Amino acid sequence: MFARIYRAQVLIFFVLCILCLVAAMWIFWHWHAPLAGPDPATLLTVAFLDVGQGDALFIESPSGYQVLVDAGPPGRILPALKKVMKWYDRTIDMVIITNPDNDHIGGFVDVFDVYRVDTVLKPGTQKTTEIFTVVEQASVDEHAAIILARAGQVYDLGEGVTLTILFPDYDVSDESANEGSIVARLSYGDIDYLLTGDAPNKILEHVAYVASTTQSSIQSEVLKAGHHGSRTSASETFLAAVAPWMAIISAGKDNKYKHPHSETLDALIKYDVEILGTYEQGTIITTTDGASIFTEK
Repeated sequence: MFARIYRAQVLIFFVLCILCLVAAMWIFWHWHAPLAGPDPATLLTVAFLDVGQGDALFIESPSGYQVLVDAGPPGRILPALKKVMKWYDRTIDMVIITNPDNDHIGGFVDVFDVYRVDTVLKPGTQKTTEIFTVVEQASVDEHAAIILARAGQVYDLGEGVTLTILFPDYDVSDESANEGSIVARLSYGDIDYLLTGDAPNKILEHVAYVASTTQSSIQSEVLKAGHHGSRTSASETFLAAVAPWMAIISAGKDNKYKHPHSETLDALIKYDVEILGTYEQGTIITTTDGASIFTEK
């Protein structure tokens, strides 16, 4: 009889210990789990896609608004998008064509074929290439709203995320592809991304000058380095105005142009900027809650 009572007491004690442990774990998780990381529902995602020697950048705001900035050369964008979009998602709210060169627009034929696009934002520069003609017609066939990008336009991506066009600030239809390239600033809370397309120093310094004379700022925590890290797109005047923490360079591994150029890397190092490149890390996914930046390489 006493043995049965003892065993019952041991069992009750064991059960109470388990219940206390479960309660302690629940309390710890309830009060401390948010400290492990930000709420995914509050995050802005900016992914620098690995499309080889080209540019493609995917943005998704906390509200779910999606923007694709450039689409790289032909045949590379769809596999890259599968890494950052849900398999069943077949819509993109906005695509931005920063310039009409093949390494920026070649993938848009596939994008328009697979995804429903609501808005196309482009600079207005022209090319006589076949791919440019095909992409222009595809955007028309998509029945999307086609908008010429102009400085001062601000696009609300939801939940406090905005995309501001900084350049062009004039008609660039007669400019070269690079000198008419769209430059934009993506903002969320205290975090900004400066997106420079293929804009050369002449244009970037113009953007910096306009900002200084209008008492605005182009300071940004993350810089999408211009023209794949070319020596023509990282002047010290411009870098001083941006003062980035991090620079992302989109370029192909062992590309024939030798991008990124040593002059650009040296300039970034001089300003103590962390350098990440798709030519080494592949697709680089960054997220921000508006206060901190988290990087997945």
